[in-house]
Amino acid sequence: MSGDLGLGLDARPIFDALLRQFHASPQMDTEAAWDLLSAAHIVGQTDFRMHCRVHWAMLAFAAKTRDGGEVLGQLFRLGLVPMGHLFQRLPLGNIGRANVSAFESMHVAPRLAELLKTAKNMSQLDL
Repeated sequence: MSGDLGLGLDARPIFDALLRQFHASPQMDTEAAWDLLSAAHIVGQTDFRMHCRVHWAMLAFAAKTRDGGEVLGQLFRLGLVPMGHLFQRLPLGNIGRANVSAFESMHVAPRLAELLKTAKNMSQLDL
C-alpha cells in the first residue's frame, strides 16, 4: 500500500528528502527536527518500510533527546505498525508522535504542509 497523499508524485523521494534534511542538520533545534520527522511520517506511513524507518528514526531521536515518554510512545507505535498495515488501519495525516493518538487521522498543520512542499520540490530537483 503506497500513496502520494495528494502530493502529485511517488512518496518515496519526498520521504527520502525529509530524512536527508533531518540527518544533515544534527544541530537543528528539537522542534524543527520533530517537524521533519513528523512530515516524513505523514508522507511515508502508507508504505510499510518507510513507516517502520521513520518510527525507528523517531525512537532514536527521542532517546538522543532523553525524552522517555516519546521513547515509550515510539516503542508502542513500532509494535502497531505491522497491525496497521495488515488491517489497513492507518490514520492519514497523523504525525506519529507520542503526544497524539496513534489511531486518529489529523489535518496537516501549515508548517508541516510547507515542509512537504519544500521536500517535494527538492525531490524533483534530485537534491
